[in-house]
Amino acid sequence: MLEIILKRLGMFILVVIASTALVFFMLHSLPGESAEVMAKYIFLGNVELTPSNEAIEIIKDKYDLDTPLLSQYISWIGNAIHGDLGTSYQTNDPVIEEILIRLPATIILAFISILLSLLIGIPAGIFAAIKQNTFTDYFCSTLSVLGISIPSFWLAILLIFVFSYTLNLTPTMGYGSIESLILPAIALGTPASAVITRLMRSSMLEVLRQDYIRTAIGKGLSYKMVILRHALKNTFIPVITIIGLEFGHLLGGTVIIETIFAWPGIGRLLVTSISARDVPVIQGCIVFISVTYLTINFLTDLSYLYLDPRIRRSKH
Repeated sequence: MLEIILKRLGMFILVVIASTALVFFMLHSLPGESAEVMAKYIFLGNVELTPSNEAIEIIKDKYDLDTPLLSQYISWIGNAIHGDLGTSYQTNDPVIEEILIRLPATIILAFISILLSLLIGIPAGIFAAIKQNTFTDYFCSTLSVLGISIPSFWLAILLIFVFSYTLNLTPTMGYGSIESLILPAIALGTPASAVITRLMRSSMLEVLRQDYIRTAIGKGLSYKMVILRHALKNTFIPVITIIGLEFGHLLGGTVIIETIFAWPGIGRLLVTSISARDVPVIQGCIVFISVTYLTINFLTDLSYLYLDPRIRRSKH
């Protein structure tokens, strides 16, 4: 089991290094000189103005922008390991503080969204499998296809139009109240619940066809008891993967939803930073989301060791 954990940890570290390198070099290959953009904010306070050559040289000297890009990356990754992701051009505040201030709003939205998707997707998938080829199955399957097909931003706009403008039941935007959380959580949770429903249904059908399920039924156990005690645990093994992936996806997918609903999370911070070309903040947000996503996947892999004894006994 220790060997499996070390392999997963090694893969985790390699992917983190690759993702941070990709983000760093892609952002620094964008058109325009970083020193000029920094000078516009630091010396002029306006991205529309043109800084002097002297101001640009001061910025280059202060932030070592004349050094090779590889050296800049090594320096940046060394600082990032110690929690220093740089300083925002706009606010002159540490990037890590900018992220941590907005992190609770994103976590709340992602957690409520994934909770909503689980409350809908798991029961719907189970009932669709138990009632295979009935109206319940067709109804749940149709809704799951619609949920996957509808873009979250279109659903968000539709929800605002119906529940905010037409029915006047919820606010169109904002943060800090339960009412303001309802629409963005539904817009994010609906596609996730559709994915979980489909996977839960197919996984449950596969488990119900296994010999040990037939044996349990043949021994006289009630169908409900067979589902609860024998089928559910094995059904959850592939579903756990999707739940982890969906939660990581929700952390990144909040970019659009947070912008639509003016939700003060990391996604909205990323969008405003892109508009202002605040490279340190863009870099920090993307890396933070990537590392969070990878961490969730790593923990999901470890959960298999508990759910599936065959993995614990495996030597490979």
